[in-house]
This record gives sequence, C-alpha cells and structure tokens, in this order.
Amino acid sequence: MNSSYFTEEHQLFRESLKGFLQKEVVPHIEKWEKTGSIERFIWKKFGDMGFFGIGYPEAYGGLNLDLFYTVIFLEELQKIKSSGFAAAMWAHSYLAMTHLNAEGDERIKQDYLAPSIAGDKIGALCITEPFGGSDVAGMRTTAVKKGDKYIINGSKTFITNGIYADYYIVAAKTSPELGNKGISIFLMDTNLKGVSAVKLDKLGWRASDTAEIAFDNVEIPVENLMGEEGKGFPYIMQHFALERLIMAINGHARAEYAIDYTIEYMSQREAFGKKINKFQALRHTLVEHATEVEHCKIFNYAAVARLDKGEYVVKEATMAKLKSTKVADETIYSCLQMLGGYGYMEEYPLARLFRDSRLGPIGGGTSEILKEILSKMIIDKQDYKPAVK
Repeated sequence: MNSSYFTEEHQLFRESLKGFLQKEVVPHIEKWEKTGSIERFIWKKFGDMGFFGIGYPEAYGGLNLDLFYTVIFLEELQKIKSSGFAAAMWAHSYLAMTHLNAEGDERIKQDYLAPSIAGDKIGALCITEPFGGSDVAGMRTTAVKKGDKYIINGSKTFITNGIYADYYIVAAKTSPELGNKGISIFLMDTNLKGVSAVKLDKLGWRASDTAEIAFDNVEIPVENLMGEEGKGFPYIMQHFALERLIMAINGHARAEYAIDYTIEYMSQREAFGKKINKFQALRHTLVEHATEVEHCKIFNYAAVARLDKGEYVVKEATMAKLKSTKVADETIYSCLQMLGGYGYMEEYPLARLFRDSRLGPIGGGTSEILKEILSKMIIDKQDYKPAVK
C-alpha cells in the first residue's frame, strides 16, 4: 500500500471491508451470477456498515471521508470474482447518489439521499439512449412542463440497476431546440405509471441487472427537477471526472487480482518437471503486465489526490480510464492464457474476469470517444473548465 496516500486508518478500513465482503458477499456470488439477480438484503447490509455513505455528508447518514476510502471500496469490490456485483454497488453509490447530493434540494436529500446511504433505496442513473450511446447531447428523451408537472417521454439503455432501482436520475431535454443547453435532470420514482424496464442479456457483468427503460407520458411533480432547468449537461459533465476515475481504479484493481491469482496458480502448476513460474516466457510476460498495472495505479492515485483537493482533473481522469481499462484487458487476456485450458473453464476466475473486463473500454464513454476528447485537449488546445462552480 502506498503510504503517500493511505494512512493506518485507511488500512483498518480495508481490512474491515475485506472481512465484510468475505462473510456477507462471497458466499452468494455464484448464485447471483447464475440467476442474474442480486438479492436486496445485501444493499441494506452495505448501508448498515456505512459503505454507501463513505464520501457523503454526515447530515444524511454519511461518513464524509476522503476519496481514498472510495478507492479502497472500489479496489476490494474488484477482487471477489464478480465485476457485475461491484457495478451494482458503485453505480448506486457513485452515479445515482452523486447527483442526489450535488443537485438535489433538501427535500430530495432527506427523502432519497439519506435512505440511499442507509441501503433502504436503490438508485440508477439514466443518461445513455439507444440512438445516442456516448453522445450525451444527442439524447431524444423529452420533459415537457404542464402546470405543476413534467411529462417525460423517451427511452434509456444500458442502465445499471435499471430493474432493481427504486428511483431513477433521468436526463431529458426540456428545450430540444437548444441542443445540449436544453437538457435537465430529474428525479423519478420507478413505480410511476408509464415506466417500464426490460433486463438486457450481457456478455459479462452477469450478476448485475442492466436494463432498457421506456418512459410513456410519465408524470412527475415540478419539484423533482434537480438543480436548474437547462443545466443538465453541465451537471453531467461535472461528474464525469469521478466516473472515469472509478472505471480506471476498477481496471487496475481487477488486473492486480488477475496477476495475483495467476502467480499463485503458476507456483503450483507443473509442466516438464518444474513449476511453470520458472519458465522465462511466462515470467517476463507477467512482469511486463505488472509494470503496466503499477504505472496505471500510481497515475490513478495521483489523479484521485488532486480531485480530492477540488482540482478539475477531467484530462487526467480521461487518460486514466483510457489507459487502465486497456491495460486491464491485455493483462487479463495474458493471465487467462497462462492457465492454459483451465483459463477457459468457468470454475476458474479468469474466464469470468475476461468477460467482465471487456466492459471497461466501453462503459462510461468508449475509448474511441475518450481519445477524441483528449485530442481536443492535447492537439486542439481546448481548455475545459468546471461546468458548475
């Protein structure tokens, strides 16, 4: 553990979280992976332990801790053989709840943020659309104000926790003619008339539910507008640095887990009369990947430290996600190969890890989109400023 960023208190938190995950989560992982459904009790247990409130205000039941506690939370979730389970937890805590805390008024914070921290309510962030993908500004979902209500029509896709959720944070266009300046953010209960969700069948992340959601003349009260009308796009952009860093941390953590597992396997597996950890081709390949992962981790930690101080690190976070998810894919591919035929068997963790990891360069902005964003910063000298002060 890097002592530049982690204190003794951080280490104690890590050990506590590890113990909790081994006792309360790991025994259920195989069932959740097979059924594609995470039982609701586990959210409450996370809430009771304070894990959903790590970075949130104490006024709503949070712990108000620094971002390196979040790093620990994310890293340990990647090491229990189910990135799908991990995604369900962090999408609730760091996607949906981030907007509740940043843009929600006092009523929303009391009625939704506090129960979310406690594990009594589950949230989902609804931005991506079937025709838009990474093009947030191209969304088609609309919200039309009529009297004391907004009428919402449209659809969202690839929404983590879309089936489980009690509420959605929904991005919709209140002024379509204004493009990205006409987007607003809303809070929507999932049990409203006109809301429907269909579970999607995925290559990986099998334990998590990912849904396509439709809104057919859904009525929500005007007070469920979060923040100012027309400011939705800046609100979304404001939180992208954290989301991309989350994906980057997930990447280096699952790659580390793959390396650790492979080293252990190589120390036991024999071929041609010796342990396979003595074969130079395997040894040198593994240390190359370990070097790449360590580079990513150090860069990610440095970006987290700056974000924790309130700096705007959108470039660094974008670089972190781009590189870390690529390195994770390459590392896990090689680790699977080192297990030979066993790497291809579902009873060994590398097969699932291989499938789960492939989402890294896609979700939260594809690598291709991230490269174009970085091109604008590096080549075109475009200077992005914080969208909201």
